[in-house]
Amino acid sequence: MDLAEVLLEAETQVLDEAYEALQRSHPTHYEAAGERFTRERLADLFHLVVAAIRDRDLAAVGTYSEQVADQRFNAGFDILEVQTAFNALEEAMWRRVVAEVPAADLAEATGLLTTVLGFGKDALARSYVSLASRRHVPSLDLTALFRGTAS
Repeated sequence: MDLAEVLLEAETQVLDEAYEALQRSHPTHYEAAGERFTRERLADLFHLVVAAIRDRDLAAVGTYSEQVADQRFNAGFDILEVQTAFNALEEAMWRRVVAEVPAADLAEATGLLTTVLGFGKDALARSYVSLASRRHVPSLDLTALFRGTAS
């Protein structure tokens, strides 16, 4: 079983499903950027994930995720919007993998997919938080969590 091939064969369906899922969350900045922009970004990530699975190399996913964090942060995107885009693609890819991959190969396939996307989401979050720590960002204001904790 070639997981990269399975995903590439389902590319159109996966990207359509991911786009539709993302739209249901009404991401303000992605909606403002438009359908073409959003679909192109999902496709970019899809191809990087497939290449990382095929090549067993996470470097490009990490670099891309850090660049996305920088670009979206500077464009005013909330980290939730960007993480939701990653999650929408991940869910669509998972559905395809579970539907198409033989049971005997499913553990390896889901492990590969989870590793690649988890690495990307982690790099995205670390980069975004690093940028946000340099200035106040409402979506990262955690003070409410700690009110009333003083003994």
